[in-house]
Amino acid sequence: MPDILFESADAVATITLNRPEVLNSFRRSMAAELRDAFERVRDDDTLRAVVLTGAGRGFCAGQDLAEVAPKDDGTMPDLGDIVRDSYNPVIRAIRTLEKPVICAVNGVAAGAGANLAFACDIVFASASATFVQSFSKIGVIPDSGGTFLLPRLVGLHRATVLTMLAEKMSAEQARDWGLVYMVTEPEALIETAFGTARQLATQPTRGLGLIKRGFNRSLGVDLDAQLDYEEELQREAGKTADYAEGVKAFLEKRKPVFTGK
Repeated sequence: MPDILFESADAVATITLNRPEVLNSFRRSMAAELRDAFERVRDDDTLRAVVLTGAGRGFCAGQDLAEVAPKDDGTMPDLGDIVRDSYNPVIRAIRTLEKPVICAVNGVAAGAGANLAFACDIVFASASATFVQSFSKIGVIPDSGGTFLLPRLVGLHRATVLTMLAEKMSAEQARDWGLVYMVTEPEALIETAFGTARQLATQPTRGLGLIKRGFNRSLGVDLDAQLDYEEELQREAGKTADYAEGVKAFLEKRKPVFTGK
């Protein structure tokens, strides 16, 4: 059985983590399949948005510890290799995909699973979902972009509280802290997330991708550098077919028909 399920409809790819018997916890093969799924979306111009969710009652419980447990002879796993080969490629694939990535968190999101969700562009959560930065419970640090994303999303103090105390956070608290866009009833989660993805798939895809590229760049430069970069991005946006269609539709007082080009 594959670790990842991939479906597409209405220009939206739905990627489902598919190890429900272990709350979709990560192993090497799942990380590789997930990276490949995002690369597939990247390379397919007919796909213009993504929904990422989990099968069963959990979203993702983080690393499958059975895969990285110390050996009986005392040999320790190289967790740096796991981060380099499994988690970093997935987070990079999400953040560099110039198409909207919508996360639908249907249950527990722990450790790398929580940070996987927070790396997405828009996060919906079921009212029954929970989030926990569980890393400190086993003596490791937040990976999957956690040390980078969390302080920027919630501030340094709250990020420290989340990661050092490792307390479970409800979907409502995650929303109130700015980690989640919207909380829905469990039965409405997928349709709500898919509806948003479907709507975004009708929008100027290259323009949305440039927004994402601009935000990514802003995280590591000063204002002057970002202003110069905005000039570059706006020049690129102004040469797209969707820009021409958007202006024409506005002047003609009609709804634009964007093609993502």
